[in-house]
Amino acid sequence: MKQNLLSLAPAFLLLPMNMLGQEVATDANSGSQNISPFTQSSKKFNDWSISAGAGVPLLQSADMTSIKNGNGKNLFGYSAYVSVDKAITHAFGINLQYDRGETRQGYASTKDHVALPDKQIAGRTQYDAISVLGDVNFSNILRRVDNKSPYRWALHGYAGIGTIAYRSYRQDPGPYNQTLNFEKKPFKLGSLFGQAGAGLKFKVNNRIDIEGRVMYVVTGDDEFDGAGVGQTGYNLTEDQISDNFFNTTLGVTLKLGKHESHLMWHDPLQEIYYKLDVLADKTQDIEVCKKGDVDNDGVCDDWDRQLDTPAGARVDGAGVALDVDLDGVIDLNDKCVTVPGPVENNGCPLTVNNSDTGVVTDAASILKGIEFDLNSDRILPSNTEILNNAINYINSSTSKFRIVGATDTRGTDRYNQGLSERRANNVKNYLIQHGADPSKLEVVGRGEKDLLYPECEPAAKCPEWKNRANRRVYFENY
Repeated sequence: MKQNLLSLAPAFLLLPMNMLGQEVATDANSGSQNISPFTQSSKKFNDWSISAGAGVPLLQSADMTSIKNGNGKNLFGYSAYVSVDKAITHAFGINLQYDRGETRQGYASTKDHVALPDKQIAGRTQYDAISVLGDVNFSNILRRVDNKSPYRWALHGYAGIGTIAYRSYRQDPGPYNQTLNFEKKPFKLGSLFGQAGAGLKFKVNNRIDIEGRVMYVVTGDDEFDGAGVGQTGYNLTEDQISDNFFNTTLGVTLKLGKHESHLMWHDPLQEIYYKLDVLADKTQDIEVCKKGDVDNDGVCDDWDRQLDTPAGARVDGAGVALDVDLDGVIDLNDKCVTVPGPVENNGCPLTVNNSDTGVVTDAASILKGIEFDLNSDRILPSNTEILNNAINYINSSTSKFRIVGATDTRGTDRYNQGLSERRANNVKNYLIQHGADPSKLEVVGRGEKDLLYPECEPAAKCPEWKNRANRRVYFENY
């Protein structure tokens, strides 16, 4: 009737443990000098905290449930937890947690149950649980750092196993059998349960965090809901099915220790923390990466995914050089950081040359137009300067101008035709609103029939910077 849960062990418990106790406190020129052994007295961040919270459990997968029962109602229980939390690295910790609560399930509350026909049973379960949870700070893993501003929100993931004890009650329907059936299950070392979920933390200050958390609890027991207590026939689902529930809580975390910052809130690349550490005691050796930082990018080799970052390049939390426009040219070497372009042109779009002289003229630069995001007709802020220059050129010219909209080869011909017309009309409206002479402008959409790079048919044959260059609006004078 009862089953042990052995399959829900948190996968991230396999994270590299050689990062234990490792801390970073460096500046732009530190490299891997001044390495000293890690000791508790040399720590610069708090790594212990205690947490407590309360919430509502809802039995979801069982013979008797809390959610949308036979009367179409939800039966709300209550829960509370306390935990002792230890941060191992800036992105991983372990929590020892105690949970206590009561689920309510069936067709009514057992405390005010009135006899109903057709097996209208009611149940409640009081439980106590002890578990060990792994805590992954996804924000510290995924965050791209601006090197100047701290952050106050963090997304955490939790998973772990433990042991659970409960007391389940079931009230049978009347009118002849009003017995309150009862079963008690004590703590057993070999009887495991598991829970996993996510929490969103808000940093109130250096000592207090507030967290909203949603956990899914797998009890590993078919009698947790009370349906198997007393007379047979109430375990309506097949045997060996685990009774599971959601537990939504709101909690508070108190960070312990003498230091200003907690390790889970520390971003290894933010210079503001480095400077605080260095200024705190200028006479002591600076504690840096235990295994070094061969490329001097501020990310320890233990978790640096790019060990040969060029000097001066800004990097993300994994030590990879930033490439904002994703054109394959890192920002350090990209002459057009926000606009994709080929490597051979230093990350900038190829210019349009005058066919007669081979020299790029002001007119050619203006007439080449602007590019658009995929499936979008929105004018990007980075293109307004080009359009503003075009207004002056149009108004000072004796020519008239055709505003031509185009797309790449994704999508149908009909869709692309409409998209190209919307792009061209948006550009015309912008020019007129900012002072261009409307009598000199006309609009035409050419869909995917006017490719700057005809070899991009289909689009998968080309790198993204070429497809982006095909998604454009440009000008023709006549």
